[in-house]
Amino acid sequence: MTSGWSLYITLFTLAFMIGACWLVWWQRKGSPGGVGFGESMGHDFDGIQELNNPLPRWWLGTFLGSILFAAAYLVLYPGLGAYQGLLGWSSRGQYDGEMKDVEAKYGPLYDRYAGMAIPALLAEEQALRIGERVFANNCARCHGADARGGVGFPDLTDDDWLFGGEPDVIKATIAAGRIGVMPPFAPAIGGEAGIPAVVAYVRSLSGQSGDAQLIEQGKAKFQAVCFACHGVDGKGNKVLGAPNLTDDIWLFGGKPDDIAFGLRNGRTAQMPAHADLLDARKVHLVAAYVYSLSHAPTEEAGRAGGKPPRAEADDEHEKDRDSQ
Repeated sequence: MTSGWSLYITLFTLAFMIGACWLVWWQRKGSPGGVGFGESMGHDFDGIQELNNPLPRWWLGTFLGSILFAAAYLVLYPGLGAYQGLLGWSSRGQYDGEMKDVEAKYGPLYDRYAGMAIPALLAEEQALRIGERVFANNCARCHGADARGGVGFPDLTDDDWLFGGEPDVIKATIAAGRIGVMPPFAPAIGGEAGIPAVVAYVRSLSGQSGDAQLIEQGKAKFQAVCFACHGVDGKGNKVLGAPNLTDDIWLFGGKPDDIAFGLRNGRTAQMPAHADLLDARKVHLVAAYVYSLSHAPTEEAGRAGGKPPRAEADDEHEKDRDSQ
């Protein structure tokens, strides 16, 4: 805070305090405008007169008490510009003190889990619960409370990853963020006339039917333009974050209009970096929780046909990703 703003706030606050004191004194003085207590103020309506009666003593006492409380508060705590108060309290200092208490209580636990590999943490129920709570506070607003995402936000429970689902990759994604960009490609594939053909071919990659001649035309355009990111086989490129087009999992929707919109206008998606919000230990635990959503708790369970935590729910209904 600059000295000018500090002086302005101080004078503004003190002016209100002085004004409140003057109001109490003025009401106790006697007769405003020469009218004595109990005399008519000259207002008469429906036979009811307004008299100049004194304020009740309890009201004046309460008002005066609030002024004294405010004065004591401003002496002890910040409130007059840059003045910090006799107690030296600040919201930042209180926050730092509380964080020190939290670190003293939970720091050893975080340190222990930080020293464990993420696959090993899948067997640590407490570690996953902590990671889930951190996820709920920082990630659920985009990916949803159940981590199933939505349009433009990846489902974290299906083991389909734009940039890779290995533990270290997930940690890097959480800490540093990701940016995915698909530029508009309509001019490169023949304008509006070429869009239906590419849409038909892209949909065919995931087993969806379409006009055979249109699909063949789209294949030639795809392999001339789109292969650079998505690959000749359409299975994507995790280095670039280019999605696999053969699995019928769509981030922005897999309907013809959705795909056409992407070709015509491009797509941009960004996950912000969380390194400034979460320390490395919390990133480690969130990554473990996210990893657990699509992996069995142990390798033995995986070899025995164990299912990820979300898989049982997925078995109850057919997976329809068109909404994504």
